[in-house]
Amino acid sequence: MSDLFAPHEPEDMKAKRPLADRLRPRTLGEVSGQEHLTGPDGVLSRMIEAGSLGSMIFWGPPGTGKTTVARLLSGETGLAFEQISAIFSGVADLKKVFEAARARRMGGRQTLLFVDEIHRFNRAQQDSFLPVMEDGTIVLVGATTENPSFELNAALLSRARVLTFKPHDETSLEELLKRAEAVEDKPLPLDEEARASLLRMADGDGRAVLTLAEEVWRAARAGETFGQDDLFRIVQRRAPVYDKSQDGHYNLISALHKAVRGSDPDASLYYLTRMLDAGEDPLFLCRRMVRMAVEDIGLADPQALVVCNAVKDAYDFLGSPEGDLALAQACVYLATAPKSNAIYTAYKSAMRAAKEHGSLLPPKHILNAPTKLMKGEGYGDGYRYDHDQPDAFSGQDYFPEKMGRRTFYDPPERGFERELRKRLDWWAKLRKERGEN
Repeated sequence: MSDLFAPHEPEDMKAKRPLADRLRPRTLGEVSGQEHLTGPDGVLSRMIEAGSLGSMIFWGPPGTGKTTVARLLSGETGLAFEQISAIFSGVADLKKVFEAARARRMGGRQTLLFVDEIHRFNRAQQDSFLPVMEDGTIVLVGATTENPSFELNAALLSRARVLTFKPHDETSLEELLKRAEAVEDKPLPLDEEARASLLRMADGDGRAVLTLAEEVWRAARAGETFGQDDLFRIVQRRAPVYDKSQDGHYNLISALHKAVRGSDPDASLYYLTRMLDAGEDPLFLCRRMVRMAVEDIGLADPQALVVCNAVKDAYDFLGSPEGDLALAQACVYLATAPKSNAIYTAYKSAMRAAKEHGSLLPPKHILNAPTKLMKGEGYGDGYRYDHDQPDAFSGQDYFPEKMGRRTFYDPPERGFERELRKRLDWWAKLRKERGEN
C-alpha cells in the first residue's frame, strides 16, 4: 500500500522507503489494533459520519498509529493538516502556525493541528492553544505517550477529548506482518517459534514489528529460514518500553507492590524481573521492598525488614547480576510472609490524634521532677516503676488526662502478631483488675 499523503515518486524511490512508511493505512478502516476508535462503530468513525471533529488528545504507547490517524482525519474531513513536534517547537513556531491557521480560516478552511509529544510543552505554551481552540481557528489533535491527567493543563483537557490508543496485541501485529509479506511478495523467513518471538519482541509497537521484519529480510540469504536463536542474534533485542521517570515505571512498581501485598510470589517475581530487565535501579527496588516490609507486613513478621536491609547490603557487596538474586529472595520472602497493616493503620491513627489534640501535657505522674518547684507541682507523684510491680506491669495510664485512653494498634491473629495480640489482651486484663483505665 502506498502512503496517501506522500507526493508522487518513482517506484525505485518507494522501495527505499522504510516498510512502516510504505504500509501506512490510506483509510481509517485499514488502521490495525484500534477498532474501538476507527472501526465501523468507533468513536472517530462516528465523528466523521457526524461531519464534526472536536479537539482531541491521543494517548497511547509508541507505534500505535496516533500520527497516522491524525493525518487520515484531516483527509476524511477536508481540514488542512499541520504538524509540529513539541520537542523541536517553541513560542515563535506556534505563533507562525496560528497565523497560518487564521489565514486559512479567513479563506473558509479550518486547520487540524497535530502536535506530537504535546506533553513536552510547558504550562504557558499549552495555554497558548486555548484561544485558537475556542474560536475555531484550529482543531487540536495532541499526541502523548504520558498520562494526560498528570502532564497536561486542566484548562487544555477541559477543551479536548482524551482518546486512548491501545498497544497492538499479537493478532494485530500478525496482521501487519501479513500485509508486509504481501507488499514484499515473499514470506518472512522465520519458523513458527521465531515468528512468535518476533511478535513478542515488538512489545505492542506496530512500527517496531515492521522494522524488525525488515532486519530479518535484510539478513536472510536465499532459501534460509531462521529459528529463535538466529532471530535473537540478528536483531539483538529491543529494550522494553520503559522510562524510569514516567508511566511505565510507576505502573510496574505499583504492580510489584500489589502482587507482594496479595501474597503472589510468582507475579511478584515477574514484575521484579521486568523492572530489572528494563534497567531499573536495584537500590530503588530495595527501598521499595523496605517500604513493603513496614507497610504490608509489619510485625506479622518482624524479620521482613531485617531481610530487606540485608538484601540492600548484599547488593552493595555483590553488585549486578549476582546481587539481583538477593533482590529475588527478598521479593519472594515478602510475598510469602504473613500480612498485616496494623502498624501502618496505628501510625496514621496516632498521627491524626496528635494533630487533633495539640500540645496536651502528659500526665504528671510520668514526668520527671529534677527541681523542687516541679516536685511541688506534683511532677512524678504516684509513678510506679514497672519492674518493681507484679508481672513487671503497673498498668498505669500514660495518655494526657484531657485526652483519655485510646487504642491505635490492633494486631490481627496472624503471624508473629498473634503472640502480640495475646500479650496486649493479657495486659488489658491486668489493667482492668488493678483498676486502671
